[in-house]
This record gives sequence, structure tokens and C-alpha cells, in this order.
Amino acid sequence: MAIRFRLPAPLLALLAVIPLLTVAHHARPAPYGDHLTVSRTAPARVPHAASRLRTEGAAVRAHDPRTGALRWRYTRDGRRPLTSLHARGDVITLWDDGLVTATDGRTVRWHRALPAPGDWLPDHGGTGVLRLLGHGMLAVVTPYRIAAYRIADGDLRWGLPASDGCAFQPRRAVHHARTLVVAQPCPHAAWTAQLVALDDLGRIVPRRRPLGTEPRDEDGPGRGRPRIEHPNPEKVLAQPR
Repeated sequence: MAIRFRLPAPLLALLAVIPLLTVAHHARPAPYGDHLTVSRTAPARVPHAASRLRTEGAAVRAHDPRTGALRWRYTRDGRRPLTSLHARGDVITLWDDGLVTATDGRTVRWHRALPAPGDWLPDHGGTGVLRLLGHGMLAVVTPYRIAAYRIADGDLRWGLPASDGCAFQPRRAVHHARTLVVAQPCPHAAWTAQLVALDDLGRIVPRRRPLGTEPRDEDGPGRGRPRIEHPNPEKVLAQPR
């Protein structure tokens, strides 16, 4: 004689809802409107400078430099990319809403927003905003502030605001050896005060304390403890991680 089992009503209701939850999960919009289409023949990661980038219309496209075949295509709903660059196996992109993104050609790994982009980005465009620094760091230069992010995870490492009454000019920034020199025009200021030199640790000033390497006090009861002091208080440094 066959034995029939009857499932409790709450369990039956849960089983009926599971397919609907699955459909709803797959129907959710991508965060930030991201859409990354990867070619089936694309490599696991995009090697540094191994793809030819094209910023066309609403998309960033990466092509094989030998064959011209499309490796991947990246878009965001209702947004337009302004500029892109290769950075340590990732592609960093600045979008017209002030969002900075990093993709390795398989996923969009992080997003960061610029301060008050609507006040300057529409007229300025993306020229000079994204600047590579040494040791895997990215500088994002805006008129109000320069921020440095660790490319590996988008972690904010330091920020440098423009002086009162002055503004940085991303277009006029230039690299010299391992130093990034940014123009900061200021009324009635000496020309030497209108140029800011930076590297991966922030603004370059005399007797600077590099990030995470403050000297230790060898005298008195505080011997062996790090001194927390920075000659440039405008520059906010993140703690070592």
C-alpha cells in the first residue's frame, strides 16, 4: 500500500515563493547601471596595456591589438564615458556623472564618486583628471581636490584640497620622472606656490613624513612609539593597511 505524505501548508507556500524570488534576483538592475559584455574568447584578465581601448559613444570597448577582435564592452545606463586608461591590469574609466570605475575585463571591481562634478565636469570634460602615480596608485585631479586611490581595491589613501581662492587645473598637470606636477593658479601668489608636486604618498614637501614610516622617539618614556605628526596638515593620510 502506497504511503502518502502531506507537506505542511507553510512549507508549500515557501516552495511556491522560491521560483519567484529567483526570478526577482535575476531581474534586479545592475549596480550603478553597469553592463559588462565579455567575449567568450577573452582572457581571464586584461593584461596591462594589452588591449586597445576605444571610448565610443556610450561604451568603453577593449580590442585585441593584433586581430582587432572585441574582448569586452562596458556601458552604464544613461551615462557616457569621458576617458579611460590602463592601470596595473585594470581599466579605469571616468563617466559623465562623475563616477570613476575600475574593471579587469571580467567584472567591475569598484566605483568612486568625484566631489561636486556637476559644477565643473560638463564644461571641463575628462582631460587630465585620471593620473597614474607610482606603487599602484591613481590620482583623480579635480578643481577642488586631488584624491589618491589604491588601484587594487579603490581604497582612498589621501586627499589634498586646493588652497583658498585657488583651483587645480587637471589639463595642465604633467609627469616628470615619478612626480606629478599640477597647476594651481592663485591670484597674487608667487609662481612657485602655483605648482603642486605629488607622488604616491601625497604632496612633496621638505622633511615630509612618508605614509606609515613616521620616525620613532628614541628619548624618554615614549621610546619606540611612532610620532604622529605631518608637516602638511592639509593632506589627510589614511593609516597603513
